[in-house]
Amino acid sequence: MKLVLVGNGMAGVRTLEELLRLDASYEITVFGDEPHPNYNRIMLSPVLAGEKRLDEIILNDRAWYEQNGITLHTGERVIEIDREGRRVVGDQGTVVTYDRLILATGSRPFILPVPGRDLPGVLAFRDIRDVETMVDASSRYRRAVVIGGGLLGLEAASGLKARGMDVTVVHLLDTLMERQLDAFAGTLLKASLEERGIDFRMCAKTSRLVGEERVQAVEFEDGTRLDADLVVMAVGIRPNMELAAGAGLECRRGVVVSDTMVTSDPTIYAVGECVEHRGTTYGLVAPLYEQGRVVAQQLAGARTAAYEGSLVSTRLKVTGIDVFSAGDFGGEGEEVSFQDPHRGVYKKLVVRDGKIAGAVLYGDAADGPWLFQLMKDQTDVSEIRDTLIFGRAYAEGAPAGESAMASAPDDFQVCNCNGVCKGDIVRTIRKHRLTTLSDVKSYTKAGSSCGSCSGDVEAILAATLGDDFVEKAPSICPCTDSSHDEVRAFVNEGSFDTVQEVLDAMAWKNPDGCAKCRPAVNYYLLCARPLEYRDDGQSRFINERVHANIQKDGTYSVVPRIFGGVTTPKQLRAIADVAESFNVPSVKITGGQRIDLLGVKKEDLPAIWAELGRHGFVSGHAYAKGVRTVKTCVGSEWCRFGTQDSTGMGIQIEELTWGSWTPHKFKLAVSGCPRNCAEATIKDFGVVAIEGGWELYVGGNGGIKVRAADLLTRVTTEAEVLEYCGAFLQLYREEGRYLERTAPFVERVGLAYLKERVVGDASGRRALFQRFAESQKKAQVDPWAERAKGVDAHEFQPLSELAVLP
Repeated sequence: MKLVLVGNGMAGVRTLEELLRLDASYEITVFGDEPHPNYNRIMLSPVLAGEKRLDEIILNDRAWYEQNGITLHTGERVIEIDREGRRVVGDQGTVVTYDRLILATGSRPFILPVPGRDLPGVLAFRDIRDVETMVDASSRYRRAVVIGGGLLGLEAASGLKARGMDVTVVHLLDTLMERQLDAFAGTLLKASLEERGIDFRMCAKTSRLVGEERVQAVEFEDGTRLDADLVVMAVGIRPNMELAAGAGLECRRGVVVSDTMVTSDPTIYAVGECVEHRGTTYGLVAPLYEQGRVVAQQLAGARTAAYEGSLVSTRLKVTGIDVFSAGDFGGEGEEVSFQDPHRGVYKKLVVRDGKIAGAVLYGDAADGPWLFQLMKDQTDVSEIRDTLIFGRAYAEGAPAGESAMASAPDDFQVCNCNGVCKGDIVRTIRKHRLTTLSDVKSYTKAGSSCGSCSGDVEAILAATLGDDFVEKAPSICPCTDSSHDEVRAFVNEGSFDTVQEVLDAMAWKNPDGCAKCRPAVNYYLLCARPLEYRDDGQSRFINERVHANIQKDGTYSVVPRIFGGVTTPKQLRAIADVAESFNVPSVKITGGQRIDLLGVKKEDLPAIWAELGRHGFVSGHAYAKGVRTVKTCVGSEWCRFGTQDSTGMGIQIEELTWGSWTPHKFKLAVSGCPRNCAEATIKDFGVVAIEGGWELYVGGNGGIKVRAADLLTRVTTEAEVLEYCGAFLQLYREEGRYLERTAPFVERVGLAYLKERVVGDASGRRALFQRFAESQKKAQVDPWAERAKGVDAHEFQPLSELAVLP
């Protein structure tokens, strides 16, 4: 039997996966109009935000199709169905006959019918090509407008903001995500997104898009306008049924199907967003997978399999914002609500006839799957009504966390995206003797779509294995199953000279590695043999390789080091001369007391650094996974509150530490008194002057997730400050995982452990400091300054030889 699938998306390929599991014998051909194999469209938002790459969201690579004997035609759109001849025709001339045909053509984004909609810079947010276009625009333009305040629009806005654009969301109504949230939850969501720098124009109706060669503005019905370099339409989708309609199949809102998912032609099935079932279309993945399961069962001969519609739930995929909604939360019934403004938590349930009819959770959505299960099962919650709003642990008296998953019934649906129940997961773990979360995801698909249930899946794994469960650290990347700690241990035990030797010895799945694992292996080699190992320039990020920060327009930012923020007229004059000579468009004093030359062309970098080196400047390493800067206040020399010479101390620390490599960026500060003007208590290593000595702090972070540093110890002399600083830096270098900041490092190993190694063990502290000082003899060689003196800084390649590593 010949089976043809038109549509290589999530719904269609999931149908094939279900069919293959049923061991049905078909000769399968798949057409997909995108050039990629099947990928997880749910995860486009993290790709846009830079949190994931395309290769990380591929669900079925080309090898999977080959292994299952499936013929795959990517980049080819089916343009005709010949029902009489039972064949399909592709736009590249491919003709394939079928005995059974599955239409999974998905949907198309709805584009507002306003003037200017065809201008360059106006697009939807629907596939990976749209994401690539937005990422490219974010590197060249500044202002983005997203039309549509629904689920997809907010995810697009968040991703563009993460890419550095100024983003405004335009919404027709006064509540964001009005289909999934009530007015109060929508207000909380809007406030949270505004805190992240996203602007909003509510109750605004777009009348036209303005521009000539490219979109330049959005104009509204009230005559106002909003400047825009990029406009993203996220105002809804429409079932893609043109192919079906052209073949004479019954179509209304979508391709009409029966409960067996059969169209008006008994040889043709339809599944996914293109389908209309009982007058309803679906745009979420869970019902589409339920449909696919029915189609697979039908094709395998289970004629009684039927689809009766779905109850759906929604989660917002924006990092740090937890939103869940399901059912009819705005209809009749008894409302039960909970508000905690301090924590930013809001919960609302609608109970009708003793059963949950709808739910909205904001800020704490951990109980969303449990409530959704109660809703689907139409469970009578009358007896637990008083504690229902506080969650499962209170309502049922079940223990919180992992134990709550352990006590859940087998029919509890853990993964709503893929329709996987707890019993399915437990049976699969036992049958295949699974021990890792990635294995469970691979076998059951639970947690492999949006990922929000991964914690529950791991809790079930732990409960099933009991004492045999060992929580394995995640692998560095898909190129290997080894974690950071395993790779580091392997490197430390061997005597490797190159990154490639390590990849070969550890049998990397991808023999050449990738942009994620090669820099990590390079770092661990450098850490293991700092004096002997020759740093691999090809395994460093582009910023580190060209000793400058790449900017959104493709130019670079050059930062010479100014020790402790103290400079002289001669140094300032030299920087000014360099800026004038190379027509540097912008010179900025940064928050870290440095001078930043912005807008430098890549080809000018060697000459600029040579000129700066001639005047005695070394790199400020503003690009580095290493020591960035030491921020200081004026201290006792000038300030009437200063108790110690913080400026002098800061200069000593910077002279000791500059040029050193670390797992991630490392920032320091010295404050001259407890007023802490240099903000030392939110730095990776901070020093605060007190009467008669210094307080030393570690593990602070002033970024998106602010963390106050922990007090490590108090010392009395400047020499002790330097020793403790070098010792802590070296311990972090030797035991921190690549790309792990000191804040999570301190939380992972514990402050008590750090105090034991750095404070309590004096001989161990001195040994750490000695290893740090020895490595600095090689590290404190500035490549550009050395080139200016005619010295060969052999670890660093000339710019002309560099290939861009993202």
